[in-house]
Amino acid sequence: MPELPEVEVVRTGLETAVSGAAITGVEIFDERSLRRHDRSLGDFEALVTGARIEAAVRRGKFLWFPLAVAPGEPPGQAPGSGGRRAIVAHLGMSGQVLLRTPGETPEKLLRIRLTLQNPEHGELALHFVDQRIFGSMAVDTMQATDDGRPAGYAGPGMAPGRLSTGTADALPAWSGLIPSQVAHIGRDPLDPAFSAPAFYRALARSRSGIKRVLLDQKVVSGIGNIYADEALFDARVHFDQPAASLSAASARRLLTAVRAILLRALAEGGTSFDAQYVNVNGQSGYFAHSLNAYGQHGKPCRRCGTDLVRVKFMNRSSHYCPRCQRLR
Repeated sequence: MPELPEVEVVRTGLETAVSGAAITGVEIFDERSLRRHDRSLGDFEALVTGARIEAAVRRGKFLWFPLAVAPGEPPGQAPGSGGRRAIVAHLGMSGQVLLRTPGETPEKLLRIRLTLQNPEHGELALHFVDQRIFGSMAVDTMQATDDGRPAGYAGPGMAPGRLSTGTADALPAWSGLIPSQVAHIGRDPLDPAFSAPAFYRALARSRSGIKRVLLDQKVVSGIGNIYADEALFDARVHFDQPAASLSAASARRLLTAVRAILLRALAEGGTSFDAQYVNVNGQSGYFAHSLNAYGQHGKPCRRCGTDLVRVKFMNRSSHYCPRCQRLR
């Protein structure tokens, strides 16, 4: 499943193309890709045709496109939203969002196609491709964030420096709104509004193994199996170490490792093991070549030389060094 770096690579690739673009056409090739769309809001095609996309925003593994409120549009049901809605995209296990030119031969597994008119780049096509059909697109209502901070990452304008200078009031209205389907998801470690103290408190309250906590998207979003294994390896923490038993120093070291791993993966375009994860141009990421733990079982640990092992974990696997990452 695509994790934070992969979804951020997609968001970055879409940002310039979709921001300010009008949706001039919608084609649904497989209704199953609309399974998360609330039909009580109306027909997906009718809701988005003619709408203008304001930005591409991400929190954790979720991606959404705020829609401008059309003149005379009836107010929505989301308090504090001013009637705003967004298209929410979730890639699931194998979803892809690809930029294409109009008339280009469609992919075999194309599920949804949006035709866009960008004021600077002209006509473009947005293809939602999904092999396993676990991903989806949906129109969703927006609601204000609990803390009044920007809901997710939407490019350099949401960087920590800008927020810390007291210019948050100058940010666009949509920045403080989050789709209702995403509101329960915790902030991710690269979010400028992420609270490290709150994260440490969550660890101190949990008797679960630390990897279970890292994978709990309500606690911290965007971290999946691959990057959890990599961060735990870097921090020298056993995946089943009770979260509450971590020392303050270990907790800080782990969060530092999580952030460093995510940033490294992002710089390398994400992790691609097959053709299912690609960026908006259909290119694969290459962080798989930099993995130290995940998928490396049977190979010597780069620190101590002990063979890395793989064990079953939550219908997945955990990869770790039995010497460097001892259960304490």
